Amino acid sequence: MKINQKMNDIFVFLDKYYPDAKCGLIYSKDYELLIAVMLSAQTTDVSVNKVTAILFNKYPTLEALDNASFEDIKKCIASIGLANNKAHNIKGITHLLLTKFDGKVPNNEQDLLSLPGVGNKTKNCIESEIFNVPMLAVDTHVQRISKRLKLVKDNDSVELMEKKLLKLIPKERLIKTNHQIIWFGRTICKAKNPNCEQCELQKYCKNYLK
Repeated sequence: MKINQKMNDIFVFLDKYYPDAKCGLIYSKDYELLIAVMLSAQTTDVSVNKVTAILFNKYPTLEALDNASFEDIKKCIASIGLANNKAHNIKGITHLLLTKFDGKVPNNEQDLLSLPGVGNKTKNCIESEIFNVPMLAVDTHVQRISKRLKLVKDNDSVELMEKKLLKLIPKERLIKTNHQIIWFGRTICKAKNPNCEQCELQKYCKNYLK
């Protein structure tokens, strides 16, 4: 893949400031990450880590989660958004993992998407983080930064953004770059009050150039 000057500058910047970027969700088992990513919809990783610490400490196995009451699971995750739907998803995920997938997170796109609350972003995250498959999870940070740096158009769908970014980012650094962009969005290129003076990509940013 031929890398243009803009993308090269972006990679140099990301490697300089986020050389060891990793997943921000805390987990010790594969299914814990699956649940955590599902829970992260419309909330922050920090908020998710707080509730999963409570949830997984109280129910340390898939079997324990499967046997837990819906109301108690909902109580454990009550501080994050959409707790009612997400509690239902947890119950559905744990039951299916135990009854259909031998207690293991499936390494198969169709099977992953069959789990409650698992969409394309969650599927991509699981495939890249757990199974080391070169994928791109287009979350809100990736969307925002890609638009600001004019890598995609403002009205592009998430699916189209993913296709465009896959053409710009070499396969061998997809997973690393994905994490780097997310951390860049958390620390510098924030949705509100971005720290533009700390950024070395100002000449490419449409927001800054305004």
